[in-house]
Amino acid sequence: MVHHEEDREGELSPEQLEAGRLLFAGSCDFIAAANNMHVLPPEGLPEICFAGRSNVGKSSLVNALTGRKALARTSQTPGRTRQLIFFDLANRLQLVDLPGYGYASAPKTDIKAWTTLTRKFLSGRASLQRVFLLIDCRRGIGSADAEIMKLLDSSAVSWAVVMTKADKLKPGALQSVCDSTLKRINTHVAAYPELFVTSSETRDGIAELRAHLAGLALAKE
Repeated sequence: MVHHEEDREGELSPEQLEAGRLLFAGSCDFIAAANNMHVLPPEGLPEICFAGRSNVGKSSLVNALTGRKALARTSQTPGRTRQLIFFDLANRLQLVDLPGYGYASAPKTDIKAWTTLTRKFLSGRASLQRVFLLIDCRRGIGSADAEIMKLLDSSAVSWAVVMTKADKLKPGALQSVCDSTLKRINTHVAAYPELFVTSSETRDGIAELRAHLAGLALAKE
């Protein structure tokens, strides 16, 4: 995780990391796949979403967080996921894998349909706690990402950036892209002021992201 300089004293405690581990050690069950607003599961648990360009690693991140190899379907074909996929995490948090954006090989009517669905969901879901916007470390913020950031700001939806595939860059290059990304997100009113730097391959940053998500989950009874 990359912090602002003034936040370094706020490093996660062992208790927070353990809370994250325990949360994701619980059950994680598929709930629904929705391709329109009329078939969304009912609101209830706090929800967090994973959004990002096609093939940015959303499904791989969900699998790494939950410790399941195939909970979220991964594909080498960008743009395959065209539905909102819902998972119940230990009856304390609802995870939502959003369709990828920024890939144009699918029929234009399909692209318009799932883009519209995603926008409606993001702007009208009261139980939505935070959107995690995934950015490929090798690419940085693209024009499609910038559009989503503006949409989230205008919808007053809290969002945070998760840098993916951190293992693909050398430390100096990784730090450089993280610094420039932090500078960009600091201009957005709804952005969480930290980055989560992760690799689904090496599992770097996974424990820290789990701990953060545990802080958003429904408290144990």
